[in-house]
Amino acid sequence: MGIYEELVARGLIAQVTDENEIRDMVNNGKATFYIGFDPTADSLHVGHFMALCLMKRLQMAGNKPIALIGGGTAMIGDPSGRTDMRSMMTKETIDNNCECFKKQMSRFIEFGEGKAQMVNNADWLLKLNYIDFIRDIGACFSVNNMLRAECFKQRMEKGLSFLEFNYMPMQSYDFYYLYQNYGCNMQFGGNDQWSNMLGGTELIRRKLGKDAHAMTITLLLNSEGKKMGKTASGAVWLDPNKTSPYDFYQYWRNVEDADVLKCIRMLTFLPLEQIDEMDKWEGSQLNRAKEILAYELTSLVHGEEEAKKAEASAKALFGGAGDSEHMPTTELADDDLTNGSIDIMTLLVKTGLCTTKSDARRNIQQGGITVDDVKCADIAKSFTADELKAGVIVKKGKKSFNKVILK
Repeated sequence: MGIYEELVARGLIAQVTDENEIRDMVNNGKATFYIGFDPTADSLHVGHFMALCLMKRLQMAGNKPIALIGGGTAMIGDPSGRTDMRSMMTKETIDNNCECFKKQMSRFIEFGEGKAQMVNNADWLLKLNYIDFIRDIGACFSVNNMLRAECFKQRMEKGLSFLEFNYMPMQSYDFYYLYQNYGCNMQFGGNDQWSNMLGGTELIRRKLGKDAHAMTITLLLNSEGKKMGKTASGAVWLDPNKTSPYDFYQYWRNVEDADVLKCIRMLTFLPLEQIDEMDKWEGSQLNRAKEILAYELTSLVHGEEEAKKAEASAKALFGGAGDSEHMPTTELADDDLTNGSIDIMTLLVKTGLCTTKSDARRNIQQGGITVDDVKCADIAKSFTADELKAGVIVKKGKKSFNKVILK
């Protein structure tokens, strides 16, 4: 089985142009491909993680990835999937986010001479002369066709700004520029990027002739991945300072039964034969499948040691076994106490389990808080210095917990 057939078998391919050529190039390691990442935050998240895994698979098969950081396109903001306009970011913020992306990507992709490359489209987009650009590139785009594109539909009701309208030609120009200057012959992206990606393929063929080998492929999971990258409490980040390795592990440990095998197939590097056997699992076996998923992905993002710690912490809390040493922990100092103790609502806020005291009060009154496996129904409950020195485990609901120690 070639890498293209494996991507299909894992459910990663949604639609392509020129499938026979793409299959041949990818299977024979002849593809130089790019995936774009707009630096809208200072960390990659789960949605990006799925694209990074794909880049890793293709690089392992001999193909050459180009990680395109959108320092230039981020100045505009992608309207795809949006009902409102993105907040404008300063150049300083964008530059900082780009640097953060570079560090995180290096965990997945091998950069260097003859290997993967990392580029920033600010290097060419910010140098463009606007009049020259619209004469040379803008003339290749039909406004009527652009308005029918899926990426603009949601924005039309509330109003699409002219700023955002420029995003498709800018992204298309990226592919054109990479094709000419980096030998990039293929682009990958999510379903939500299909219109933008087709724009790039058509631009190359209009400018360089129909025989130009510029091809497009979209991933089934990327747009779904952006949704999966969000939880009720916010985004699931790859930066351990924003989402701890334990919380990352628990995120995957708690996926729905119906999604666990799909995620294992799409995101892990386990052999397909092993995953096919797991397809037969049901009932309590699905919990084991979730543990495998959580461990494999935490190991990919944070390393095997952190994955083992997260697994041990989860077993200690939820399985009645294991070592609690690596549980998420909040360390208090004497200054955090008032008259030698601290009340439960203040404690919940300090651990981050609740955002405010009002939030803490609501969770206590609704029966969602336990301390050392005993439900806490008293909003005036407090803990002494001696109790805290021994350590207490505070839980919110079934999935969020924190060990509190007074140092």
